[in-house]
Parts: sequence; C-alpha cells; structure tokens
Amino acid sequence: MADNSTLVSESGRSLLADSSVLDSKIVENSKENVLPGSVVDVEEEMPQIETRVVLVQEAGKREDLLKALEEIKVPYIKTNTIEELGDCDSPEFETVFVVTDFQGSIFNNLCKADCRVIGPPVVLHCAQKGEPLPFSCRPLYCASMFNLVLCFTGFRKKDELVKLVTLVHHMGGIIRKDFNSKVTHLVANSTHGDKFRIAVSLGTPIMKAEWIYKAWEKRNEMDFCAADDDIRNQFKVPPFQDCLLSFLGFSDEEKANMEEMTEMQGGCYLPVGDERCTHLVVEESTVKEIPFEPLKKLYIVKQEWFWGSIQMDARAGESMYLFEKSESPGLKKSVSQLSLSTPNSNRKRRRLKETLAQLTRETDMSPFPPQTPKSCGRPSKNSTPLPLKQSARWQVAKELYQTESNYVDILTTIIQLFQVPLEKEGQLGGPILAQEEIKTIFGSIPDILDVHTKIKEDLEDLMVNWTESKSIGDIFLKYSKDLLKTYPPFVNFFEMSKETITRCEKQKPRFHAFLKINQAKPECGRQSLAELLIRPVQRLPSVVLLLNDLKKHTAEDNPDKIILERAIESLKEVMTHINEDKRKTEAQRQFFEVVYEVDGCPANLLSSHRSLVQRLETVALGDDLCDRGEQVTLFLFNDCLEIARKRHKVIGAFKSPHGHTRPPASLKHVVLMPLSQIKKVLDIRETEDCHKAFALVVRPPTEHNNKLLSFQMTSEEPPKEDWLKTLCRHVANTICKADAENLIYAADPDSVEVNTKDMDSTLSRASRAIKKTSKKVTRAFSFSKTPKRALRRALMSHSATEGRSPSSANESYIGSRLTSTSSLAGISSPSLVSLPSIFEKRSHTLSRSTTHLI
Repeated sequence: MADNSTLVSESGRSLLADSSVLDSKIVENSKENVLPGSVVDVEEEMPQIETRVVLVQEAGKREDLLKALEEIKVPYIKTNTIEELGDCDSPEFETVFVVTDFQGSIFNNLCKADCRVIGPPVVLHCAQKGEPLPFSCRPLYCASMFNLVLCFTGFRKKDELVKLVTLVHHMGGIIRKDFNSKVTHLVANSTHGDKFRIAVSLGTPIMKAEWIYKAWEKRNEMDFCAADDDIRNQFKVPPFQDCLLSFLGFSDEEKANMEEMTEMQGGCYLPVGDERCTHLVVEESTVKEIPFEPLKKLYIVKQEWFWGSIQMDARAGESMYLFEKSESPGLKKSVSQLSLSTPNSNRKRRRLKETLAQLTRETDMSPFPPQTPKSCGRPSKNSTPLPLKQSARWQVAKELYQTESNYVDILTTIIQLFQVPLEKEGQLGGPILAQEEIKTIFGSIPDILDVHTKIKEDLEDLMVNWTESKSIGDIFLKYSKDLLKTYPPFVNFFEMSKETITRCEKQKPRFHAFLKINQAKPECGRQSLAELLIRPVQRLPSVVLLLNDLKKHTAEDNPDKIILERAIESLKEVMTHINEDKRKTEAQRQFFEVVYEVDGCPANLLSSHRSLVQRLETVALGDDLCDRGEQVTLFLFNDCLEIARKRHKVIGAFKSPHGHTRPPASLKHVVLMPLSQIKKVLDIRETEDCHKAFALVVRPPTEHNNKLLSFQMTSEEPPKEDWLKTLCRHVANTICKADAENLIYAADPDSVEVNTKDMDSTLSRASRAIKKTSKKVTRAFSFSKTPKRALRRALMSHSATEGRSPSSANESYIGSRLTSTSSLAGISSPSLVSLPSIFEKRSHTLSRSTTHLI
C-alpha cells in the first residue's frame, strides 16, 4: 500500500512535515515540542519578556489552575471573550491563552491569530515539575505524548489522518513523514508496505489508530503517559491482523491449539483450500505435497513463521519461511540397501550385515548430532583400530562414553537453543521472560555442563588409548566434589523449574511460541524443554548402573576394580546428599506455604529443627477454640501443633515487590500448641451419632485443669487410626517417652459428651450462622466500644435522678462489672471438660459443673 502524501491543513502548514522545521522558528537548538528545561541556554541569549497568562472562560473558574500559576509565579488575568483584551501582540508581554476546550469559535480564532494556546494539564504539569510554561508553535493541551515520535502508514482517508495528526500535536507528540530510527511508534492501518516491514525488523511498536483516540480521552489525567506498557499492549497491532490462516499436516490437538492462538493474536482461520485464505501453515515434516493448486497470492509457510510471529509480537516476513518440497536421498539409499534380495554369496551377506550394523548404531545413538572434539588434530575413537575381539569391559566403557557424549550434547542444546536466546538483550518485542524466571528454569545447568564436558574429554582420551588396565574409576573420583557442588541446586528445585515452565507457557504466548519453534528443531529430537531438563535428574543413577556393570566385567587383579567401588560409593554419596537436600528444601517450602496460608501465623513457627509431618482437615465439635461446626485445619509438626480455622472473609491477593501475586490467606491462626501440652489422645468409638471423631486432652501451662479439644475428621486420608498413631509417636518423642501407644485411650462418645449427629444438617448450619451474627451484634453493642466519658455522664445523670452521688454510682457500676465478669468466667464451655480420673476408671462418667448468670 502506498505511503501517505503530505497533507496540508487550513492554515497552510504541512501536517506530515517534520515538526522540527516549525519548532526551529522559535528556538533553533531546542528539541521538537520540548517542555522547557533544555532551552535554558537559548533563553539567556534572548531578551527577557514577561509571560502573561490569560484564563479564558471556564479556565478562570478552576481553583487548581490559579494555585498552579501562583506556584510558578506567572501573572494571569481572567476573561470571557478575546475582544476584552484588545491587542494581544503587545511587545511588553508574551501572552499565553489557557483554554479548556480545544474546539469552538474561541479556540479557532486564537489558532488563526497564531496565538500561543495551552490546556490546563500543561499548567498543572509545569507546576508539578517546577518548570516554566513551554514554548510551542502549535496548540498544546497536555504532555501525554511528550518525547514520542510517530509515523503513519496505510491511511487512505485524508480527513482521518488530519484528525489523528492534530490530536498527536495537541498531546505534545512529533510527526515524521518518513520512517527512520528516531521514530518511537508506527501507527498502522495496514500490515503491508515498507514502513511496516522496517518497524518489525527494528522492533518498533506498531500501534492502532485507537491508541491515539484513547490517549486523547485520558488527556486530563495527570499521571497518564501514552507510552506506558499497559496501554501499548492494549492497542498494539496483533501479529495476525488482516491474516486468514489454514493449517495442514498437524494433529487435531495441535491444530486446535494453533487456531486458538490465531484468534488470540488478531487473525482468523479457514479450512484448507478456502480461496480467501492468505497463509497456509504447513507441518514440513509430515507434508510432502500440497493437496490442491494454490493461488499466487497465497503464502505457503512453515510452522516456524507462525510461532516466530507470536514470539516477535509482530508478523514475520514470509520470504524466510516459504515451504519447499524436500527430497530425502539418504532415506532412499538406506531403503534401497535394505531392499536387497537374499544374498547368495559371502560378500553380499557381509554387505547386508554392515548395513544393518550401521543402522543399529544410528538407532542406538540419541537424536542429537554427535559433538566434534575440540582438538581436531587428536584422533578420535572412531579412527582408532579396534581389537579383533572386543572385551566385555571395553563394550561397557564404550557405552559409558557414548552416553556421556550424548548427555553433553543435550546440555549444550538446552543452553544454546533455550537459555542463551532467552537471556539475549534487545529482543524484538521486549524480553520473553524475566531474569528471575530464567534463573529458576535453568538453575545450575551451565555448571553441570562444564563438569561433564571435562568427564567426556577424559573418557575420550581413555577410549582412544585403550588398554584393559586403564582406570575409569579415577575419572569419576576426580570430579566427585564438582558433582556434589553442582547437582543438588538443580535437582532440588527441578519441580519448581517444571512448574515455572508450565505457568509461563500458559500465561505468556510469546514463550509458548518460543518453545514451539525450538522444540521443532532437529537438535531437540522433538522433545520438550521439560523433557530435556529431566536428564540431569536421571544421569547420576544411570552412571552408577554402568559403573556397576563395568565392575562386574573387570578382573579381580585389575587395579580399577577397587577404584570403581570407590567411585560408585562417591556417586551414591552425591545422590544421598541430593536426596537429603531435597528433603530439607521440600520441608522449607512446606513451611512457607503454611505461613502464607495461615493469617496471623506466629513467627516462631519457623525453625531450622522443625518439619511438617502431616496436615488434617477437621470440624470443631466444641466451642472452646472456635464455634462448633467450624472448619479447622491441624498442621502437625515434629514438636508442635498449629490449629487454624477457615476465614470468614478473604482479603485480596498479596502482590510481592517482584510483581508475583500470591493467593490470599484462607485460614486464620487460632493457637500454636507444643506437643508436650497434649496429655492424652482419645480415640472416640464409632456410633450412629458419632463418626470419625477424636479428642485431645491438653493442659496449657497457665491452666490448672485439663481441657478437652474435640474434632471430627472430614477427609478420607489419612485413616483415623494412622493419624492418631502418628500424633502419639511425635508426642512421645517430644516428652522423651518410648511407649507412644499408651497415650491413646478409647472413649465412648457419651462419656465425653461428643457427637457429630448434627454437623451436616441444614438446621445446624443455620444455627451456626445465627450464632455468628449474634456475636457480631453483641460486639457492636458491647461496653468496651462505648466511650468512658459517655458512660460517666450517663451514670452521673442516673445517680442524680436517684439522689446518689457520682462516686457511689461509679463504685456500684464497677462492682456490677466485676460481678458480671466473674460470673461469665465461671461458665464452662461444653467442650472444656474437667477430667479428674476418667483414665484411671474407664466406667467413671464425666461430672460437669455449670454456673448460671443471675
């Protein structure tokens, strides 16, 4: 599409001419449409003329404008009509008109008279920055496009382009007719043309016209900037705008995924063969021929074009990704060799055997291309004459070297194909991932590669100069400390690495496209990044197996036999260290999950010697810790029990300084109880009215009597018996007792007045809701919220009517409060049961005392 020709407005100025041509008439060395601050030197050379601000109509009624002008010390006058001012071209004053509406007769008359016109946001902006009012040859309403250089392409209608250019000038932007490196944004109405291609290659943001209109809508917002990422991402031109795509050779699942991505990126999809289609995306590994005669206007491209466009956040050039028919002579040659008739001679039989052996060797190797040794002058193992009869030890050693070589190739592929491009600066469309995410995904892979590259080189030297007395165990003993240093950081956080890949692939289409492009390359062997990253987790156990096999085929008098045993032990020590570190890391992660999930969780819960044992979901059967029927979660640690209830109201998600959003706390802390306070554990028998219930007999250090905390399990796992045994075992460990089973007692529900009959009933839930509402109302009208002065005045007025002195009234009131408090304290909760001798005599029933408030 042809570029726009130069447009001329009513005043005769070229709208698409460089703004600097007009601005230089005012200040030669200033930047285009610059707010003052960079023109101080020029102003010192010019004669000082006092600036006078004229507030026109509504502008004179705004108090914020008057205050702003006083702050920057600029005199002002108010007027309703321009005619009141008389001659505006007085040499004594530089008159600046402040107009709230950049439309209408007053604004048009000021423009025709070449007056300086600004909007209220400019005045407020200068007052906020402490700068004088700007010089501008055009009306300037706000500074939301200050320092932005725009270029337009694809606009056919002159009126629309004139309107857009005018709005950009009103917001402080600069217009360039020709696209160059100084252009910060390209406003495109079409995805064709040279300007669009250059912008894509330079990574310049390509915006829709709606971006300018939206910025003009927000012209009165002081903190708004049109270059902010949020609004830019909202109005950028999507990669597949004006594109109609079809997909050929993909599986149904992959095709559905690509069609969904097409719509997300602004395009549409059509069935294969539709004449309206602009692009046919082909899976080059499965499609050999196009099943129809394509039109000349149709682009037939590889799938790399599709994913590359999403990764760049702009439509890639089709010429680099055109689909071409590919021949595979190597494959035909192999087939022809395998199609030989049954050989009748030894020569043919030997040729077929060599062919099959070659194919077997290619099959056994990994899908990665073999890595060339760094020292080209050194002969490789392939050029070394092999023994006439290869020993079993040599065969295992060769397999060890081959797998090590393949492993190094895999690690190299991970770094060169994935990590290095993601860390590269100046990516088109901005960074695909944040640095923290890249570090989480790849971890210590480069360090692991360095160690195994050295191991591979040493193994290659050994295989080139092979003798049965060569020691392979020495190589792994040599690098055992390096392995111990590099492997634990990666293996321990491998699950976190996988989770990060999955999350970023779902949330970031550009990363999803990046993975699709690279995973389709032959170096990856069509494996995903997560599948490649699991190789370090699997490598050490496989090396141990190979070394064990090597030891089995090593003679007893061979010195390497003992060294191999030491090497195997050193690798097992590394794996043990990894497992121990992984267990500690997992425990720390569980700790922080509990802290984040429980609002008000005590800080002293975090301790280096403490570990989370089990989590149990329950329902409270008493009213001591919380209301009966409330959902309660028990976190059993090795030395304490954290009890938390479900929150009634959940606040919004917490956002960390790094921008990661954490889910809100769903639980509320109730009590952190040391296991030493648990005196007995009651296994409550199953009855018709009581299911999956248990209780804890506890004695806090501040109490003289035992308390009973009763719960009902709501989850199937773990079984109640297993949970109680686990709890008692850790209680016994805490109090240094060996007989954990003696802590468990069987109890009848009636003896401890525990039942679960009404836990799931509608009436019970309604009753609990009413109880919660009653508590809120009681707190709203409680005396603790009444001001002391109001109470004192009420008591004084009450005593005056009864003829008593204020002091006697106060004493009477305080006495009544104390009596009420003591009577309330005397009421025992249904679940706080005194248990004097229930465990000495099983048939003895609990006696409960109840006091009433008089």
